[in-house]
Amino acid sequence: MKKFADRLPHSATRSATSSTTHERTTRGPGPALFAMALGGLAIGTTEFASMGLLPAFAADLGASVPEAGTAISAYALGVVVGAPALAVLGARWPRKRLILALAAALALANLASAFAPTFGAFVATRFLAGLPHGAYFGTASVLAASLVPRERRPRAIATVMSGLMIANVVGVPGATWLGQSAGWPAAYVAVAAISLVTMAAVWWLVPDVRSEQRGSIVGELSALRRGQVWITMAVIATGFGGSFAVYSYITPVLTEVSGLAESAVPLALAVFGIGMTLGNQVGGRLAEIAPVRTIAAGLGSATVAMAVFALTAASAVTALVALFALAFTTTATTPALATRLMDAGREGPTLGAALHHAAFNVSNAIGAALGGVVLAAGWGWTAPAAVATVLPLMGLAALAVAVRMERTEHRRDLALAA
Repeated sequence: MKKFADRLPHSATRSATSSTTHERTTRGPGPALFAMALGGLAIGTTEFASMGLLPAFAADLGASVPEAGTAISAYALGVVVGAPALAVLGARWPRKRLILALAAALALANLASAFAPTFGAFVATRFLAGLPHGAYFGTASVLAASLVPRERRPRAIATVMSGLMIANVVGVPGATWLGQSAGWPAAYVAVAAISLVTMAAVWWLVPDVRSEQRGSIVGELSALRRGQVWITMAVIATGFGGSFAVYSYITPVLTEVSGLAESAVPLALAVFGIGMTLGNQVGGRLAEIAPVRTIAAGLGSATVAMAVFALTAASAVTALVALFALAFTTTATTPALATRLMDAGREGPTLGAALHHAAFNVSNAIGAALGGVVLAAGWGWTAPAAVATVLPLMGLAALAVAVRMERTEHRRDLALAA
């Protein structure tokens, strides 16, 4: 039997090994992907619920509202720092064990946020809560991809990411309501509880892939030497910026321009969250067929959606339709971009996937800052959406450069092979 296996082509041997890996669990990949998606629910809830709870923790901890905004910035900084650092430091760990450790760190950091005695301590705990964010999604994405055939990777990654999207529909409104009714610390305790449930689900439902190819610190760091990694990060950082320019100032636009009551704003945010959730799922399927076209179509459509929002925000109905379209089209690019970063990283797929979330938070800062500049200039509440239409176009330009680089590399490889 061994001699027969030795005569098999390398691809056939790899396929047999892959099949053994997939057959290791009789449940199939679905429950494992669901378990890892729970962590995304916790992460999305803690990231976005802080915005709704900002006035409450500011008043309780003796900070002004502008000062309290530094807590949100601290979380984003934690993501940017933690995504590459923890992905590299955990390179040699089995991925299931690393996911469990990151979920535990998320639980501890959110408990620390709930019981922070001062505003300074609270800001520090928000930075710590952001550290596991990108590394968790990066590790979970690579592990999810290893549980399915290669052509199904984008859909598996989209399933893991769905927790982050669903957080905007269920987790954030729920945590905000809990924080308002039981005190803001209760929201962070709830996130810690979800993180603990994630640990139990991952331990029980995610298989131990004994034959998985572990990474190395050198291998993961090698991803940073590849131009495709950096240019794809540029696509994300600029392409998503427009969405954040709109989302960061959505409440005053809807109440001051669209005429919605403040009590209806959570409903509008839920519409945005539903658009993200559906866009993520549809994008996972489209990325299996035509990944580059999916990214290009999503960014182009996002530009149109922002322009429509800026021009028609005076109508609540058209504003909500445009918000849904913006969320759907932008998020539909996520699975294709995450897969592209994993492939571009080659020997460092975990770092590549983690950098997706670092770039995502850079886009958050870019979009919010651009919106703040035009509002400070007195251009009006819809100005952030109007001006930010340039950001997805910049993402499209970066994507064109990435595709051109890819084709050049392919021609060079063919010439060397000949």
